[in-house]
Amino acid sequence: MRTVEAIFVISILLGAFVIATQFAVLPSPRQAFGTSLRELSYSMLETLDAQSSLSETIFEDSSDPAWGNLQKALSASLPPNVVYNFSVYDLSANSEGTVTYQLTHSISDADFGADSDAASLLVTSNVTFTQNPQKVGESTGQNITLYILNCNDANGWWITGYTGQSLATDLYNLLSPYFTNTMLVNSTSDLGLLLEGTLLPDGVESVNNAVVLNTFGEAVPIPSEYCRYGSHENEGYDAAHDGGTYAKYFHSLGSLTRQYNWTWVSIVGYPFYYVTNTGSFVSAQNTYGIYGMEDVRTAGVNAFLQGLDGVSYSYNDAGTAAEVRVVQLTSEALELCNYYGIYPYPLQSASRALTQSIESTYHLDRFATVFDLKESRVAGATFRHQDGNGALTAIGLTRIPDIRVTALALLMYYRPDVYRSEFGASGTSRLVTLQLGQQGGT
Repeated sequence: MRTVEAIFVISILLGAFVIATQFAVLPSPRQAFGTSLRELSYSMLETLDAQSSLSETIFEDSSDPAWGNLQKALSASLPPNVVYNFSVYDLSANSEGTVTYQLTHSISDADFGADSDAASLLVTSNVTFTQNPQKVGESTGQNITLYILNCNDANGWWITGYTGQSLATDLYNLLSPYFTNTMLVNSTSDLGLLLEGTLLPDGVESVNNAVVLNTFGEAVPIPSEYCRYGSHENEGYDAAHDGGTYAKYFHSLGSLTRQYNWTWVSIVGYPFYYVTNTGSFVSAQNTYGIYGMEDVRTAGVNAFLQGLDGVSYSYNDAGTAAEVRVVQLTSEALELCNYYGIYPYPLQSASRALTQSIESTYHLDRFATVFDLKESRVAGATFRHQDGNGALTAIGLTRIPDIRVTALALLMYYRPDVYRSEFGASGTSRLVTLQLGQQGGT
């Protein structure tokens, strides 16, 4: 009986195998091939385009030697058992926008069977793209000047690898297209004129509504008149606290920011931590060997915010900024990175993030938040006083400064439009297709 059962089982298995063999469909050689022909084709086109081989060849006459070089590149780059057909099509559009394709040239090394695959790539030549940014303040009828501190008699701190002057040049190149007037403040004497309201570009009648951008990191240039024994000593030097401090100077800056409705910009670190003037502080240093500056420490930003709030100066050295480590660009900031074409790294290290409590203490509204809040601290944003007079843009990141963050913060705050245009002539775009097949396939 067991012998009969075994024979019966074997018969069933053999029958199933025969039936399966009759109906099984084996994969084609292209499908069994280790690399997708379409992926290989597209990769080849991208590689040739990156090497400029396509743009330098497909717009040339078919008798040009460049075509021979392109054919050699294709033959050398493809596996020996893969054949190709390379075709170029000219594109044209009628008045209704319908696009037609006209074959202009093709090269091939073999005929194809039924199995092949292809990829295509649009290649352009002699096309110019331009962008014309709207000027900051233009939409509201304001003539806003960008002042960039470039003082040749000042030193910076927390800007490792840079000087204030080199950062001033870089920020000028990056931001000046967005402002009707951009002026470099080349000395602390010029800064004194700005504080008096008399440093004006040609055709500008007032320093009101300007942006003042400090490139010296945690240090801020100070005119000699505001230093001890200067003509404006009572607006800069406080002899009664901390053995003598220049916190009062920062209160004056905050008051002037309020008076002139400025946006004061601190690009990195703890805002208003030092004052710098290499002539007035020739023998003074910040305890780290950087001469020409004196420290104000935590009292500086508090004094500035008092001035911005319109309250009297009162010495306050309470800590306002702290480390929160890694912070991330907000979704709004990431979106505007694409709009303005400015791409700072989305993760940054913040060691000087301002506490969110300053908003209620000094009657500030927060705009253009660059980084997500972390531990109730703000690593980058613009704080505008609630009565509309004056603002502070503070980027509390760890050195080394990334000026793209500063630029992004200002553009997020002012939101100028960008107008883009494309210029070209007919015949500047062609469609390239590369069809690949495997020899021996059916």
